[in-house]
Amino acid sequence: MTTTPAIKASHLLVVSLAMADGELATARQFYTSSSVVSLSALLCSTPLDIFHSLRSERKGNLHTSLVQRLLALQSLAGDETAAKPAMEGTVLCAANHAPLTPISFLERAALVYPDRPAVVASGPGAAPPRTWRETRARCLRLAAALAGLGVARHDVVAVLAQNIPAFCELHFGIPMAGAVICALNSRLDAAMASVLLQHSEAKVVFVDAALLDTAREALRLISQVAGARPPAVVLIKEVLDDEPPVPSDNNLPYHEYESLLDSSIAGGDGGGSPEFAVRWPGDENEPIALNYTSGTTSRPKGVVYSHRGAYLNSLASVLLNDMPAMPVYLWTVPMFHCNGWCLVWGVAAQGGTNVCLRKVSSATIFSAVANHGVTHMGGAPTVLSMVVNATADERRPLPQTGRPVTVMTGGAPPPPPVLYRMEELGFLVIHSYGLTETYGPATVCTWKPEWDKLPASERAAIKSRQGLHHLGLEVDVKDPSTMASVPADRCTMGEVMFRGNTVMSGYFKDAAATAEAMAGGWLRSGDLAVRHGDGYVKILDRSKDIIISGGENISTIEVEAALFAHPAVAEAAVVGRPDEYWGETPCAFVKLKDGVAAGGVSEEEVVAFCRGRLPRYMAPRTVVFVAELPKTATGKVQKFTLREKAKAMGSIGSEKKKKNQGPATGTTRQSKL
Repeated sequence: MTTTPAIKASHLLVVSLAMADGELATARQFYTSSSVVSLSALLCSTPLDIFHSLRSERKGNLHTSLVQRLLALQSLAGDETAAKPAMEGTVLCAANHAPLTPISFLERAALVYPDRPAVVASGPGAAPPRTWRETRARCLRLAAALAGLGVARHDVVAVLAQNIPAFCELHFGIPMAGAVICALNSRLDAAMASVLLQHSEAKVVFVDAALLDTAREALRLISQVAGARPPAVVLIKEVLDDEPPVPSDNNLPYHEYESLLDSSIAGGDGGGSPEFAVRWPGDENEPIALNYTSGTTSRPKGVVYSHRGAYLNSLASVLLNDMPAMPVYLWTVPMFHCNGWCLVWGVAAQGGTNVCLRKVSSATIFSAVANHGVTHMGGAPTVLSMVVNATADERRPLPQTGRPVTVMTGGAPPPPPVLYRMEELGFLVIHSYGLTETYGPATVCTWKPEWDKLPASERAAIKSRQGLHHLGLEVDVKDPSTMASVPADRCTMGEVMFRGNTVMSGYFKDAAATAEAMAGGWLRSGDLAVRHGDGYVKILDRSKDIIISGGENISTIEVEAALFAHPAVAEAAVVGRPDEYWGETPCAFVKLKDGVAAGGVSEEEVVAFCRGRLPRYMAPRTVVFVAELPKTATGKVQKFTLREKAKAMGSIGSEKKKKNQGPATGTTRQSKL
């Protein structure tokens, strides 16, 4: 991942000190010459490191006029604001400024909580927990090993893994080597994995042994591309008792993860010694992560995160989800998704324990919560549905900590019936909303004590709102054409937009897409919403998911909420189906709860149920019963797949003509997609 450094005063200062004569003009000439291009990563990344190195070697003239020289160089660089400080006598220097980076969270955790458990795998045969002291030492060895493999600053290192302990370590070890972590969706097929590995220009890929087949085929596809160079492979062999053994493969050269940490491949650091010098960022806006958006477009975009943004959103997530010191966090959110909503780093900031869950089910969730004393977890509403629909045999008593288990949910509004049941079971649900482009969570429905006295239905309605902005950025609902803010009247619809410190740096190698997404100085989400009188945002739908029927806008989210209220419905998703008369009408895809017999609920019954809770035009006119809804790895329903299914069913009007029927629901039954 190459970057072109801007001319900065700190860089000029460093270069001037490196020159024999220290002349400003010489420094300027050297900095802007072609020869500096080869040093761009060094100059862009570590001006303070270079400064201290020169100082220790007594090179250059480091006397009391240093501040004056800095101001002169800032002026030379055209930085008039910095050359004239807002208050006389102030200065920005190493004593009062250091680049923000979540790497610092690990350093502090190892000092403050050295013997506290940092990470543990949940499941039979899992290894004992590793402490924060041990984790820091392993991450240093990992960074040293990457350096030994030739990984340089800003190189991309990919990870294809499920939620395993090594994934936590990689979130620190890779940036400690100065590299950029690219966490790939563990559900990718080999073809897409090969595309992303090539697009990201990954130098190394860490592969979970459970995903070895996908990686092997992806690398084979890359090897067939002219001029392409497959990344080096590091295989992570973390296998529990109830999993198949790691397959042997003599045709795929690889380094083994644990051996790599202990081997001499790390070079002069004694086989990955904890004395490895961390490659701290010299600029907090340097990249720390590359995340590809969900597979809902033909070509996913690579979203670049900075050290600064990751640091700030980690702390915002910790604060807004009421995460105290030493929390126990259960990993049901994939770590590849927005770097686990930045909580891989956030848990370290609080000296917490990461409980890694490779397979998410109602049984494994309850077991992990009970066995490890989980205090916090996250997940899409589909994960919440797993919890509330767990059988009596799968449920376990929750930890008696005096407070409920906090569940951070996002991806879609949690249905009110699911919220009721979660409360009854002893969970506290906090609703957040965000995008890959906002480092994950960007708003939170912050709860107010006065709402506690409201009826359950009203509490659930409030909790389903997306709320207000996270710390560190702004949110607004705007007319996308005029960029005017819509009134907070609960009726006027606009597009949700963001700006602030936790908005992405841009789309990797796609300047046009970056400019389009940030046109007008705001990041456009594509989500349509209204604002309530208190400013809280409520999303009605994705712009492409709104159903326009007879000129009326229908929110699929509202229709889905009515479907979830049916006692036999486990999951539901609504899309538009072509209608010869109305243009399009709601088509519901419904998964019934376990134990509900096929045919036990009719299409007509579901339609009638919805008509009792919605205006008639909003109720589904088509119901399709399915065994499973298509989802992304993060639990989001893939509505583009359902839209294609609904479109393939044809227009309701033409269907009626064929059957010579009067008004009907146009319902159908289908066993699976």
